[in-house]
Amino acid sequence: MQRILQSVNMVQFDLIMPKLGESIEEATITKWFVKVGDKIEDDDILLEIATDKVDSEIPSPVSGTVVKIHYEQDQTVPVGTIIAVIDTSEGDVVLDDAPVQEEVVDEQAPVSDTPTPDTVETIEAVPLQEVEKTGGSGRFYSPLVLTIAREEGVSMDELDAIQGSGRNGRVQKKDILDYVKTRTAPAASKPVSSPTATQPASQPAAAEKPKVSVSVSAEDEIIEMDRMRKLIRDHMIMSKQTSAHVTNMLETDVTDIVLWRNKVKDEFVQREGEKITYLPIFMEAIIQALKDFPMINASVDGDKIILKKDINLGIAVALPTGNLIVPVIKRADSLNLLGLTKALNKMANDARNNKLSPDDIQGGTFTISNFGTFRNVMGTPVINQPQVAILAIGTVEKKPAVIETPTGDVIGIRHKMFLSLTYDHRIIDGAYGGAFLRNLADYLESFDGNRVI
Repeated sequence: MQRILQSVNMVQFDLIMPKLGESIEEATITKWFVKVGDKIEDDDILLEIATDKVDSEIPSPVSGTVVKIHYEQDQTVPVGTIIAVIDTSEGDVVLDDAPVQEEVVDEQAPVSDTPTPDTVETIEAVPLQEVEKTGGSGRFYSPLVLTIAREEGVSMDELDAIQGSGRNGRVQKKDILDYVKTRTAPAASKPVSSPTATQPASQPAAAEKPKVSVSVSAEDEIIEMDRMRKLIRDHMIMSKQTSAHVTNMLETDVTDIVLWRNKVKDEFVQREGEKITYLPIFMEAIIQALKDFPMINASVDGDKIILKKDINLGIAVALPTGNLIVPVIKRADSLNLLGLTKALNKMANDARNNKLSPDDIQGGTFTISNFGTFRNVMGTPVINQPQVAILAIGTVEKKPAVIETPTGDVIGIRHKMFLSLTYDHRIIDGAYGGAFLRNLADYLESFDGNRVI
């Protein structure tokens, strides 16, 4: 038995999965706030959806009654797909209990596929098949990919071994279809722990998820990872498997920057209504260094290197939940110091207040991780794919240093910090990465302490 909705003179409104960004092709329903039979008003929040790291609440564009919900929580739905149906007529919607197969029609009216104003239309919830959405590696798979895998006899172990072309390495329809075309034997007969004839020895062999024995005592607390934590986990593992990580570090003198900011920060707040931190000043120098070393502002596509025309700076922001997000300042190279400051402050506020759109976290070409926010001296961050480098900025500290003067060397107190550049050794060698880092430090150390903003 299943609850069936009957509505006379029903005016149907199809609610579709919205397109929240240029490159967004699908979204996951994380929560429904309504159920079938609920009456709703215009602008009532119907559901929450997630695309990668951003959650968005979807309001109703119409008033009426929810008569059908096509997809349940945790299902991934392509953009443009109908996800629910709303009856916008003023008539009452009657909720009955009836078998799913039963069809309610006007017996005196001819049977027709097209409802007329005098027809009682029967709408029933679409039964959803329960399918496993994650494999042994914890990767998420869309219902379409799982359906193809089931029809073609592709096991979860095989799915976990497929290199996805989607965002964060997600397996898409074309990936599994290509795999089916080239596969010569079922996964059960393949030694996944070693290279095969179709897998170059230089590539990491697909391996089963290592089974780690973890002992748990009665006093231990077990916490389930939230969705964002799982995404970060998968993205970081994918990055380590994709790029050959190398890190260079150096210490730079930022005394002139510290003194200048201390001199102008109060006037800046009064005039602009914005606080100026060290970061936009560092970003200005980073942009200049990226222009001098364009290979750092690039991506890798197989055997091709893509040099990015724009400089889109991603800034790692810690959220109150303890998670991390990387919003992007698009075309940062077109902004002056004031523009960078305003863009940075807005981006950080939007991130912490969950107001970022999916487009706000896409398109980055180079990422900055400000370890100094937490008084950390240095760090070795993981590359944010598909970028080829990431910069870590350490805390600014007062240190004794040798100062060269016309009359000889003296010991003085200087403000110093460490810079750490992690880069992809597939296309960037130590000489190039080290030269970029030295070039950046030179820009910071030559800062004009008398400049006017």
